Amino acid sequence: MDIKRLEHVRILMYSHDTFGLGHLRRCRTIAHAIVEQFKGVNVIIISGSQIAGAFDFRARVDFVKIPSVIKLYNGEYDSIGEYIDLDDILEMRKLIIQRTAEAFQPDIFIVDKEPMGLKGELVPTLEMMRKQKVHTILGLRDVMDAPHLLEKEWAKQDMVQKIERFYNRVWVFGPAHFWNPLEGLDIPESLQEKVHYTGFLDREISLSQTSESHFLPDEYILVTAGGGGDGSVLMEQVLAAREFDSRLDYPMVMVLGPFMKLENRDRIRMRASSLANVTVIDFENRMEILMQNAVAVVGMCGYNTFCEALSFDRKALYVPRTHPRQEQYIRASRARELGLCEMITPEEASIPRTLADSLLRLQKIPKPSKNLAADDLKGLDSVCVEIEKLVGDSAIRPERKKPDEQQVMVFD
Repeated sequence: MDIKRLEHVRILMYSHDTFGLGHLRRCRTIAHAIVEQFKGVNVIIISGSQIAGAFDFRARVDFVKIPSVIKLYNGEYDSIGEYIDLDDILEMRKLIIQRTAEAFQPDIFIVDKEPMGLKGELVPTLEMMRKQKVHTILGLRDVMDAPHLLEKEWAKQDMVQKIERFYNRVWVFGPAHFWNPLEGLDIPESLQEKVHYTGFLDREISLSQTSESHFLPDEYILVTAGGGGDGSVLMEQVLAAREFDSRLDYPMVMVLGPFMKLENRDRIRMRASSLANVTVIDFENRMEILMQNAVAVVGMCGYNTFCEALSFDRKALYVPRTHPRQEQYIRASRARELGLCEMITPEEASIPRTLADSLLRLQKIPKPSKNLAADDLKGLDSVCVEIEKLVGDSAIRPERKKPDEQQVMVFD
């Protein structure tokens, strides 16, 4: 696509980020695609990620860091600071989001996954956007959760009605034939008409991306568990399979992720040190580079890993998480049905012989490109087309105040 100009367009994005890296990385991917496609566009990402500053951002893309909270395994939330009350953190987040939106005055507001934000923190901002006629877009993963679990979660919050009230458009970041993330919900026709399937968000290596010297082999199997918060089990299962079957001697690179506990990290490193051809990396913020040089991928089937494996046409074996959400399991199961990957359950992977056999079969499966439809990986192009439709030639909001007329950010 040719580079176009959308003069003075401002896009605000929201990523709640309580566990892992998926939401921030998806928002960052979309933001970078937009500024690459359109001159004159500026993007700000509001993120709760603890490590947002560890990622590089392109010119005209910046982020506002809001206080971080953590999501516990029981689904509840807690503050990171031992002496900071969760309610105080949530109030700070809500105010920062609202004041950022007031000062930035976006033309488009894109919200990732959580329609009302963490604990409803977006409601005041969405009310303001509605009054100002800002284009509001809800971005959903290809798979949200098992239908019965999502219906139970959203029914308590009257979420479908709120989405219909506050959002002009719903983007699903996957092809329509792959999965319907709203399956099982009572979706009125008026809301269904707002849904647009973009296709998967494709990835590539940009000219600005360079790899640090990790002293990696020329070819390897890449083992990744995203942020790593719950990835240590997969890593140790893979190591157990290597220990069990001496035929598994192909070079392997394991990326632990920034959120893996120190004791798990140390144990994996110690165990890997006794095996040949296993390299362990703590964290890499340019996973596309590692993916490009890999011959195959072993992971949990989070959205970003899945899209990267498809984009670089890498054979993949997934061991998906099944609790507390079934998102990864559904994605991996559906992808296996379509011939895009192989999958085994965590229970099966806990048996070294079973996982070893699956790793050995990995070299024999076809690459995903053999079974991908033509437009399955056109997500970023589709997003940019949608952006251009929304703003058109009269992109800038006529009521936007000049910089010297804007309110000063005051937290009262």
